[in-house]
Amino acid sequence: MKVKKSTSPTTVSRRQFLFQALAGAAGIRAVALGDDKPTAPSLPRDGFLPDELRAMEATAAAFMKKHDVPGLSAAIARKGRLVYAGGYGLADKDRHEKVTPHHLFRIASVTKPITSVTLFSLIEAGKLRLSDKVFGPGAVLGMAYGEPPYQPHIEELTIEHLLTHTAGGWQNDGSDPMFSHPRMDHRQLITWTIAHQPLTQPPGQHYAYSNFGYCVLGRVIEKLTSMTYEEAVRERILRPCGISSMRIGGNTLTERAGREVVYYDQDGEDPYRMNVRRMDSHGGWLATPTDLVRFLVRVDGFPTKPDILKPDTLQAMTTASAASPGYAKGWCVNEYHNWWHMGSLPGTITLMVRTSGQFCWAALTNRRNRDTKSPIGADLDALMWQMVGKITRWPDRDMF
Repeated sequence: MKVKKSTSPTTVSRRQFLFQALAGAAGIRAVALGDDKPTAPSLPRDGFLPDELRAMEATAAAFMKKHDVPGLSAAIARKGRLVYAGGYGLADKDRHEKVTPHHLFRIASVTKPITSVTLFSLIEAGKLRLSDKVFGPGAVLGMAYGEPPYQPHIEELTIEHLLTHTAGGWQNDGSDPMFSHPRMDHRQLITWTIAHQPLTQPPGQHYAYSNFGYCVLGRVIEKLTSMTYEEAVRERILRPCGISSMRIGGNTLTERAGREVVYYDQDGEDPYRMNVRRMDSHGGWLATPTDLVRFLVRVDGFPTKPDILKPDTLQAMTTASAASPGYAKGWCVNEYHNWWHMGSLPGTITLMVRTSGQFCWAALTNRRNRDTKSPIGADLDALMWQMVGKITRWPDRDMF
């Protein structure tokens, strides 16, 4: 049976809006690309109708050509089973290294749902409440980042405000704290920001997408687990999902991890002039699409694979705030009961989707562009719906 696409022009428009908000962050400049063409992918072909598989691959190739993307990797699960994992194009142009399903990519803001699930695991364990205050006497982080008197509204901030991007400021624009003071560590940056960059609205009233808010949530995880953010996520989330290859990325090309792609960009942006490690809890993870799909099927609310969170917890996590009907707590949501998140940094555009039709997929690239007439984020979203829509007969296997 052909997949029914549970989206609409309204949905795509909302995703496009979110992509543009994500992409507005770092005005950092990069290398120009050559005219390398995508190489043929090496994919498992059994179980697909050959014409349908070729049509799906041709759709991916057309996306790459349109946006001059060197490398693309995608994975799809259906009813809890991994049915497709493929790599297209080049992971490293200079070495002509082809993308495989095992290559790691920076996932950028697709990190946020992972941070959210970690926090909700702590809520389930009784270590945290959404209503808990963040800064000040008796708050989760106490006075570790400065003592009162604070700037207005700082002591009113709760965990829920940060999860829903309703803190009242620190938004992802030209003043985003996460792209300033690159030599500061987490403690120094948070201390400086709450002292010198006031909130512009009372918490809870206005949606403003905030990388910095999720940086603070990473420190909440560290405080409550007595581990680094990376260690806590590995222990509480990744290992129960059977994921072992994910890690926090490095900043420079020389810090490239084993099996990690090389990042390219347009408009002079430089993917290697960012403090990616400091982005850990809002945009720092490296992953394969299969890793992300393996994560998704354990938090999708469907009975096919046991979820690592309880149904009531998943419901709370994916319920939108009053300030923004399109964003819940670490997840974009819509009226069709789809959950997703996109990510954007110089050198990469990323996507992770859970649909109400029991599909989960992820797609990662090693280049982005900023063509406002045809945004690559919206096109990547459309690409995956189109690829799934080409298939009427899915393989019976489970590649997990």
